[in-house]
Amino acid sequence: MKQNLKNPFQHRPGYNCFGCSPDNPMGLKMKFQKEGEYILSQWDPMDYYQGYGNILHGGIQSTIMDEIASWVVYTQIGTSGMTADLTVRYKDKVYTNKGTITVKAKLAEKSRRLATIETQIFNHKNELCSEGTIRYFLFPAEVAKRDLYYPGQDAFFED
Repeated sequence: MKQNLKNPFQHRPGYNCFGCSPDNPMGLKMKFQKEGEYILSQWDPMDYYQGYGNILHGGIQSTIMDEIASWVVYTQIGTSGMTADLTVRYKDKVYTNKGTITVKAKLAEKSRRLATIETQIFNHKNELCSEGTIRYFLFPAEVAKRDLYYPGQDAFFED
């Protein structure tokens, strides 16, 4: 069963995340759901995110993967962090003019200070087009709350 996730940052003054702010006019405006061990996003690519010939720019694909990985950290680990490294494997084209794509992410491994998150992008036909492995440096929860406005894990889930 899919569970819609809330964006608890959206009413924070100055919040303008390129990945998930609904108010950033140039941003991706991603929304998220939780389904089992996965965080999902259904996203409609716009033509201004293309690289060449209606193909979603590889840098935008990397950004999408990085963004969904952060939501894994927020909702499944209960803190915030920052990207330590990101590896992307492009397997096929993702078109900007063929419809909604699906992005999936799950926690693959966690140590005290690092989380490894596996991500995937599927095209409008639900065919795997890109895969990413993102390692996140994890902040202690009290640091995330005090310094990075992390609202706590429960703030992301619908009542």
